[in-house]
This record gives sequence, structure tokens and C-alpha cells, in this order.
Amino acid sequence: MKVPPARADAFAKAPPDDIRAILVYGPDLGLVRERAEAAAIAIAGSLSDPFNVVEFTPSALKDEPSKLTDEACAMSMMGGRRVVRLRDATDGVAKAATETLAATEQSGDGALIIIEAGDLSPRSKLRALFEKTDGAATIACYMDEGAGLDDLVRKSLGDAGISATGDVVSWIAGNLGSDRMVSRMELEKLTLYAAGQSEITLEDAQAVIGDAAAVTLDDVVYAATGGNLKGLTVALARARFEGVASIAILRAASRHLSRLEEAVAAMTGGANPDSAMKSLRPPVFFKQQNSFRNQLQRWRPQTLSRARTELIQAEIDCKTTGMPDEAVCERALMRLAAMAGARVPR
Repeated sequence: MKVPPARADAFAKAPPDDIRAILVYGPDLGLVRERAEAAAIAIAGSLSDPFNVVEFTPSALKDEPSKLTDEACAMSMMGGRRVVRLRDATDGVAKAATETLAATEQSGDGALIIIEAGDLSPRSKLRALFEKTDGAATIACYMDEGAGLDDLVRKSLGDAGISATGDVVSWIAGNLGSDRMVSRMELEKLTLYAAGQSEITLEDAQAVIGDAAAVTLDDVVYAATGGNLKGLTVALARARFEGVASIAILRAASRHLSRLEEAVAAMTGGANPDSAMKSLRPPVFFKQQNSFRNQLQRWRPQTLSRARTELIQAEIDCKTTGMPDEAVCERALMRLAAMAGARVPR
């Protein structure tokens, strides 16, 4: 079953008893993690419980193909329901997931299986499996924009007992990135700064968030695809400090290149840059439109295709070569920036 967007957070915080497996996926990896953790805590009570929470990545399935099924069928040593988290999944785990769902079909109080993935296409095998299987559910996680960011700001401040005027909320939302995890970290810093206050002023927000609100994936991606090597170095350092994963950065860059490809194709068909941008869904965030427009002049279809191939290979290298993923990611992004900088404006 597909969980409706309006019910996604409530569903994650209290998974129904008849649900034995949840696929949490989408481009907002921070939100994917947040909802997956909420579901795990709802069942096991704590993420740090070594008896009732087990977590691994697809690489573990290469050495032990039955691991997902074995863990899902294992009994809890301490009582209660177990949680099995498979993180950084792709369609490559569809076969293992199919076998696991079949093996757990008759178990009444078995483990809750939580599979976390990045953006999956509508034709994804994993999505199809979880959408059609009884007792399984999918939760899609898309980037916060516009009203979604405003709501996030209001709720975060409200939970801390702090109010803000509409103008202040709008300013904060406009200076947050679109990744939920990074946005929450920025808002947490803001509420800590304003502890004891009943209202946050614009000056408070600017003092804490300022121009740097973002240490976001967007900062890294736009610097790389804009050919800004110096900016990329700074943005990467900030992202590392905030704990943003290399795989998340590479996937965000790949998604951005896909959007550039779509817009460049529209321009090849006769559209002007502004029309090409307006045709994208979701639309380009207003603060990034100038940068995106500039990038449309830098990149050609063949170069975009080659750049995406390099990012895919970099992600594979992160998972299989044993090299530090930070180094692999940085090298790939530096090459991306060099490719962007080498383009001659049309």
C-alpha cells in the first residue's frame, strides 16, 4: 500500500499492527532517515537496543544473501517485537526483499522490516513489491519547499513553545535548504538560542541561521555543477561537519544533473531558459533560479550524460572498493566542477 503524504508522519510514528514491512524512500534522505527511525522507535522503543534492533546495508547481502530473511524471522531474545533496518537500498535488493516478505507472510508478530532507499522511479521493483504486497507499505519522502518548509518552521518553534510572526517564519523558511534533516538541525540550533523566550525575532533568526543556513546538499551540488571549485571546497567541509553522507551528496548531484538534462533537452527543442526551468517538477527553488539558469548555459547533453555516469561509478566505488567514501565523493565532485568550468557559454 501507498501511505498518503498527509498520513506519512503519523504512520511512521505508529505503524499499524498488520504492517510487517515498510519501504521509506525518496530524494530527501534526511526525511527518509527521520521517518525510518520514528517507525523503529515506535516498535523497539530505542534505536540502541542491540537485542531488538539490527541494522545493515546491501553489502551484507553479498556475503550472506539470506541475511534479511534470517533476521526478519529470528525471535527476540528479550521479548517484544524486533526491527530489521536495511539502509541505502536500491532495486538490487528486490529479490531478497521478495523472499523475505514471502517467508514472513504467516508470522503474526514477527519483526518489522524497514528498508530505506533514495529516490526510486515509478517503475522501481522495490516500490512495486511493497505497494502490492499485503502487510507492506511505502512512504515517499520529498524535499521540503514553500508551504512545507513554513509548516516545518512553525511546528518546530511551536513544539519549543516559541512563536514567530509570518514574516520571520517566511525568512527562516527561505534560508533553509530543502533537506529535512539539515533543516531540523538548523531549527534546533535556533530554538536552543531562543530558550526562555516566548517569541523569536528576525534578528534572532539572522544571528543563528544567517547566510549559512545551509550547510545543505544544495550548496555542494550547485557549487560543483556551477564550476565553483573554491565554493565546493567550503561547502563540502561544512557538509562533512554536519555529518552529511557521501552517498547522499552523490545522489543529490545525480538528481540535479537529471533536472539539468531535462531542461537542456527542452532548450534544444526551442524553449528559452526560463521556460525550460518552469517546466521542471518540482520547480527550481526561487533562490537558486539564477544559478540554475547559468548552469543551463554551461552544460551540453553529452557532458551531462558523462557526468551522471561518473557519479554512478563513484557511488559504486564508495560501496565496493574499500577506499574512504569521502575521498571518492570529493574526487568525483571536483571532476564535475572541472567539467562545468570547462564549458563555453552558448
